[in-house]
Amino acid sequence: MASRLPLRVYFDLLSQPSRAVLIFLRRTGIPHVEKPVALRKGEQKSPEFTKLNPMQKVPVIEDNGFVLTESVAILKYLATKYNVPQYWYPEDTMQRAKVDEYMAWQHANVRYHAARVFITEVLIPRMTGQPVDKEKLTKALSELNGTLDILESMFLKQQPFLCGDEITLADLLAICELMQPLGADRDILKDRPTLNAWRTRVQSALGKTFDDVHAFLYQLRNKARL
Repeated sequence: MASRLPLRVYFDLLSQPSRAVLIFLRRTGIPHVEKPVALRKGEQKSPEFTKLNPMQKVPVIEDNGFVLTESVAILKYLATKYNVPQYWYPEDTMQRAKVDEYMAWQHANVRYHAARVFITEVLIPRMTGQPVDKEKLTKALSELNGTLDILESMFLKQQPFLCGDEITLADLLAICELMQPLGADRDILKDRPTLNAWRTRVQSALGKTFDDVHAFLYQLRNKARL
């Protein structure tokens, strides 16, 4: 009988969904091998990685020959295949549907708008050497604020976490996206008491793993303060 290979996860710590997958793997104790892919060095364009994922994006997992891309699909797969606490992706049909609802919504909303702020304020200036386009940044921040309003009123409401009383995959994806603007020392939740309290609960639930995986982003924040 062929021996089973360990699950491999390909990631970049500057990638929000990569951080979500890595935090999940570490927190749940799923045995895995971590394979960093430095996007800033173009390692995702190597022939080896392109064969694994022709879209040249992270995260990617390889589970004994089974390759899966897209963070939402990866997290659902890991939560259903491996023996992890049920609260991450509840078996109850309605509770699971609420998690799926957020994950279906987040791509064009929380993910898009938080990333747009980071790209405008950090990536484009670093890549071009040009100053931040203030007009584009103002527009990006305005659109993000609209998304945060919906996140707070429709999803979080008065409950501790986005989908109920316990942390789920929805919270994990959301927090990693909303941390991204911190790369420019921009805390987008500090003036929103309800979402800021939610963030504290999520960070507490994730423990030291959260800070470990966000260490590179914290380095960017600290450089922005100089």
